Amino acid sequence: MPTRHFSLLAQRRATMIVNRVRLFAFLFAVLTPLWAIIDYFVFPLPLWFALAALRFSACIAFILVVVHYRPSGSLGNAYRAMALLFAIPTVFYVASHQLLIGYSLAGMSAAIATGYAFLPFVLLAGLSIFPLSLIESALFAAPILLAQFLAGVLNWGVMDWPTFAGAFWLLALITGVSALAGISQLAFMIALVRQAIRDPLTGVFSRRSGEETLDLQFTIAQRSNAALSLAFIDLDHFKSINDSFGHEAGDSVLKAAASTIAKHLRRGDMLVRWGGEEFVLILPNTDHQQAGVALARLRQGGFGWRPDREPVTASIGLAEIKADNCQDWRKLVETADQRMYVAKRRGRNQVCDSDESTVERAWHAAEPVVNYQAIVPAGEM
Repeated sequence: MPTRHFSLLAQRRATMIVNRVRLFAFLFAVLTPLWAIIDYFVFPLPLWFALAALRFSACIAFILVVVHYRPSGSLGNAYRAMALLFAIPTVFYVASHQLLIGYSLAGMSAAIATGYAFLPFVLLAGLSIFPLSLIESALFAAPILLAQFLAGVLNWGVMDWPTFAGAFWLLALITGVSALAGISQLAFMIALVRQAIRDPLTGVFSRRSGEETLDLQFTIAQRSNAALSLAFIDLDHFKSINDSFGHEAGDSVLKAAASTIAKHLRRGDMLVRWGGEEFVLILPNTDHQQAGVALARLRQGGFGWRPDREPVTASIGLAEIKADNCQDWRKLVETADQRMYVAKRRGRNQVCDSDESTVERAWHAAEPVVNYQAIVPAGEM
């Protein structure tokens, strides 16, 4: 289901859909009125005026889609844009069909009029360019198929039903092929996005995807007046591991630390590798006190082991959107980063949730000391 996709994929998919909607709306806005030139030479003047009015009305509607819709990362906005893109030519098809059946056309006029009947085929084939799930494709195709059926019902008395049934069956086949193409695009996009948003070494989210998520979560928190906490985690004395044991050993420590942290995260929390041995932990709907409890549990579980069998420790800075009056997500990161350095100056292996000039909160002093000896795997002492 599309609603089950992680937020970064939803954002990028919504952006792609809106961009493609705007591209096709622009093309339709240009090509739709130009076809009136051909109509002028083959149709009676009254019919041409009526069709031209429809074409220019559709052109204005397409222009409004191009102007009004911009990528916002919202799937709801993307769905509305797609619905309008397909609704405009669908209404045009039904209206033009009613106009054309009122005239007895022959020769070139009849041939050009027949071309109007291919519009539903073009629309359903166009579904294939959008990364959609099966349900989404069916929902967007249904109005077009319904419009085709409605056109047949309105022309019930003179309809060649075997021909109509064949055309409708072909529309259904095109819908199936387009849906399959959309599903393939979506699956390929999921694979690419998952690969792009993950840090290749640790498997946690990359900095770029973390910044996108922070921007989204910060906006959500501001709009709903919700809490949002951020912890800046820096592994202590990591440089000495690379210097003493090599970068391969350092990479192993980083991977183990990321894996250990991830095991203690709550549902909805997000761990980001910010750079080097630095990690950012995003805690949505979590105030200062709740974040303190979560970090205490995280530290209780430890951060893994150095190659010399000493426990890996971390200095952590904590910030919260409302308690620290942060006006944007960059300020939230900056505040947590500064407090991480305060924790290092105070001796490392601790959490700081206040500025250096203030008194550290009592729950830091009350945190239990991890018994690392007790959690060393058997046979590795």
